[in-house]
Amino acid sequence: MSLERRDFLKALAIASAGGLSLHSNFASAQQTANAFYELPRFGNVHLLHFTDCHAQLLPVYFREPNVNIGVGSQKGKTPHLVGEYFLKANNIPAGTKDAYAFTYLNFDAAAQHYGRMGGFAHLSTLIQQIKANRPGSLLLDGGDTWQGSATALWTKGQDMVDASLLLGVDIMTAHWEMTLGENRVLEIVEKDFQNKISFLAQNIKTTDFGDDVFTPFVIREMNGVPVAIIGQAFPYTPVANPRYFTPNWTFGIQESNLQKTIDLARSQGAKVVVLLSHNGMDVDLKLASRVRGIDAILGGHTHDGVPIPVQVRNAGGTTLVTNAGSNGKFLGVLDFDVKGGHVVDFQYKLLPVFSDLLPADPRMSRLIERVRQPYESVLSEPLAVTQELLYRRGNFNGSFDQVILDGLLTQKNAEIAFSPGFRWGTTLLPGQVVTMENLMDQTAITYPYTTNSLMSGQTIKTILEDVADNLFNPDPYYQQGGDMVRVGGLNYAIDPNASMGNRISDMRLNGTLLDPHKSYRVAGWAPVSEDADMRDGEAIWDLMRRHLKEVKVIEESKLNEPLIKGVKNNPGIESLI
Repeated sequence: MSLERRDFLKALAIASAGGLSLHSNFASAQQTANAFYELPRFGNVHLLHFTDCHAQLLPVYFREPNVNIGVGSQKGKTPHLVGEYFLKANNIPAGTKDAYAFTYLNFDAAAQHYGRMGGFAHLSTLIQQIKANRPGSLLLDGGDTWQGSATALWTKGQDMVDASLLLGVDIMTAHWEMTLGENRVLEIVEKDFQNKISFLAQNIKTTDFGDDVFTPFVIREMNGVPVAIIGQAFPYTPVANPRYFTPNWTFGIQESNLQKTIDLARSQGAKVVVLLSHNGMDVDLKLASRVRGIDAILGGHTHDGVPIPVQVRNAGGTTLVTNAGSNGKFLGVLDFDVKGGHVVDFQYKLLPVFSDLLPADPRMSRLIERVRQPYESVLSEPLAVTQELLYRRGNFNGSFDQVILDGLLTQKNAEIAFSPGFRWGTTLLPGQVVTMENLMDQTAITYPYTTNSLMSGQTIKTILEDVADNLFNPDPYYQQGGDMVRVGGLNYAIDPNASMGNRISDMRLNGTLLDPHKSYRVAGWAPVSEDADMRDGEAIWDLMRRHLKEVKVIEESKLNEPLIKGVKNNPGIESLI
């Protein structure tokens, strides 16, 4: 591949800061930049994996969390490590390119230095380079691909379908894809993907007879080795998202059925078995300890960038468990050395996708330009300017979430506001203009309705307790992913280690304890109730577009976060103060 001189100068800065030796000769320096992504071939089974790109076709900034608390047996363990704890556990030097990619540390300055990450045109170039010396390698997509941007919403996922086909995806599973509805998902799988991309989910059945809706697994021969890939869609889709999108399908972890599927794949000759999962990493870790015969779980959903796979012992041996981050920031490369019908060794590398260091694939660039062209004037509409770093990811709140909460409180004349704990949504640096596209990156869903309700103090506590249990239940099988609902106007305390119903306390509005019997005006958006599609509330992006144009400048403000109890010395939380 070749670099334009303008792009190369950016690449040069990244390579230098990353510790690469540079040369005064331009050709030698370009060779050094190319070598940045050289990964020598290993073994005879090669799997490339990305997940949770959330429809981000262009390079983005995405800040990793400073709060990702683990409870129970997962306290202090991968993936619940942040900041300095993460660097130490993964042997990553501070102030490096990898520290920028994997942590929130010094994000403003690091982002200015290293630039945006991801982008399908740059990811495509990296995939081609890695595949060049890995014959027969498979590209696996862990899902959450057709949702997360304006163009994905407005084209009903077609922009991402076309991009995935051009990228060379071989196999995928799903989660947010289901919010396009059963008919649209089937249309894509049966038409666009036919004989091109295998759409797998062993855990989605029909509600009437329990038949498989999608193919549970495929076996592909690679360099003489039969390799089985099993699909595991997000098990709690009808709970985390409106049930009316998938009324005829059931989900769930389906542990016993998974074991039968593994055994069937092995009986049909598979020498390597890999689960392409959208469970979330804590669920995958427990699953790996309870089923046998899986060599690796390539996971998604919780957006964890995991550079070192966790090796989990079970009755059948050892299963590798990892997760490949989000937003197109990373490409996982898993190589197995298979001899005598068994895996004897492996190599894994989670490669950060630095957009300035990888030239754009011209074919993908043309496709992206084509799908965006009809919407450019809308996408580029300026709404406000931010003076602070705007991000979403974190267990309890993010600065862009706070902006949305403030908008709901103001525009709905509410006392309290709730905003979903979505883990997707790109990051903006101080000084950036907030455009309509940036707003849609935070809100682009098929159930964007805003609500204004009267809720009792007791109902508010029940809601917070339910969401907290979804996040902090010590049994991973009861965790449904996502982060804590973001709360505006209301202050409260939370003990993640407490039992169900006892985590939330000291709920106060303007300093006064909430009365369990009194009603309060509560604004929100993205309701999942069955009748939500008939409410016809104002779309969140229309409300926030109006609010941002009124605000004009987003000033630095304190996040409305709860008082968190019982987390002293927990390496899943670092204070920003």
